[in-house]
Amino acid sequence: MKCPFCSNLETKVVDSRVGKDGAMIRRRRQCEVCLQRHTTYERVEETLPFVVKKDGRREPFERDKVMSGFQKACEKRPISIETIESGVANLEMQLIALGEKEISSTYIGELVMDALKKLDDVAYVRFASVYRAFKDIGEFVELIRDHENQEQNSENLALQLADPEP
Repeated sequence: MKCPFCSNLETKVVDSRVGKDGAMIRRRRQCEVCLQRHTTYERVEETLPFVVKKDGRREPFERDKVMSGFQKACEKRPISIETIESGVANLEMQLIALGEKEISSTYIGELVMDALKKLDDVAYVRFASVYRAFKDIGEFVELIRDHENQEQNSENLALQLADPEP
């Protein structure tokens, strides 16, 4: 670590303490040349990508926006807050794992819909109806039919795998 007083590259850690929120470490360092002390802070670098909106604007990923979308979709459904938080955390991990610097808001919306589809049919349809901004009831009915067909295909596949013909 470079000394801010003499620019020497040799400093030693004299004391380390965890920050109040546990998300950072405060270190007291001493330069081995000028013997001056200074403080540094160490924290995990968040690598969440920027979100590219439909109009081209870019903004930092905001967990609270995703959480709000999940909560609104799951409102008055038998889904615990822990389950919702877990879904949001899983989505964040997916975004981090991609390693991209920018991700479209459309892609994030699709990830939310996929998570809700697995969690609760009603929450999925609620979110999809707002996210996709249906122009008429026909689009809404088509979404529900597609969802039912996917569920039926999944059930048929599960039955085939569980009881294969000889």
